[in-house]
Amino acid sequence: MFQGMFQGSAVALVTPFKNGEIDEKTLRDLVEWHIAEGTDVIVPCGTTGESATINYEEHDRVIKIVVDQVKKRIPVLAGTGSNATSEAIEMTKHAKAIGADGSLQVTPYYNKPTQEGLYRHFKTIAEAVDLPMMLYNVPGRTSVNMLPETSARLASIKNIIGIKEASGNLDQVKKVIELCKNVRPDFQILSGEDAQNLEIIELGGVGMISVTANVVPGKLAQMWDLYRAGKKVEAQKIHQELQPLHAAMFFETNPIPAKTALSMMGKIGPEMRLPLCEMGKENSERLKKVLQEFKLV
Repeated sequence: MFQGMFQGSAVALVTPFKNGEIDEKTLRDLVEWHIAEGTDVIVPCGTTGESATINYEEHDRVIKIVVDQVKKRIPVLAGTGSNATSEAIEMTKHAKAIGADGSLQVTPYYNKPTQEGLYRHFKTIAEAVDLPMMLYNVPGRTSVNMLPETSARLASIKNIIGIKEASGNLDQVKKVIELCKNVRPDFQILSGEDAQNLEIIELGGVGMISVTANVVPGKLAQMWDLYRAGKKVEAQKIHQELQPLHAAMFFETNPIPAKTALSMMGKIGPEMRLPLCEMGKENSERLKKVLQEFKLV
């Protein structure tokens, strides 16, 4: 039923702010730009969307604005994860009521659950809310690494349909793909590490949830379309061309470089929520040089 729903080039969308509030007009403009550029899936309220610093009301509002603007033209995968299972359930229920097509559930951060705790957390959310769920493993952010065996256990649950793998470990990703697809052939693995996008797709992934897609959505969409059409050499060429830009998106903590780049491009204002702050001068100059090389500014 859900096969292929979230494949291709998905953008981990930034949340634009203006005078401390969500900038609705700019958010709607970003959605339109992404659809025009060929983005396959919009992912609001993830790490890149500063989900850790927006309150529950704002969280629901961002998702609602995105769903309303998309108008079912492409899927919306809403970030509704939390380090408290009860909170994740409530946010996921709201996302479903608003009209999101699925939820992205990050591994609980700070409290560092065991593998059994991770399994029970995601199982409980899936059983509480009948909405397609994409798991999200990003140990660099959460201090917990969900092992392939745990992902495979979760793959047997009906509405857990895939995983965004951002461990950075290709051996782990390969094992996740092998184990999960043994349990469920249509289980979807998405790259969460832009520098490894094509390698993960070649291992059996069906796309990426990308930070870099915030600034070059057309390029990421083109890479996926070429690969899917069997034009692997052309896809590889784009993947290699984008490596300096992927690196630039992490000159400082994500989403500082992505928002700074979009601000330089005139797409959004430069605001972030504390404890995130403006980019350091030296890194800002480095970022600008990369953007100039890509003719983005």
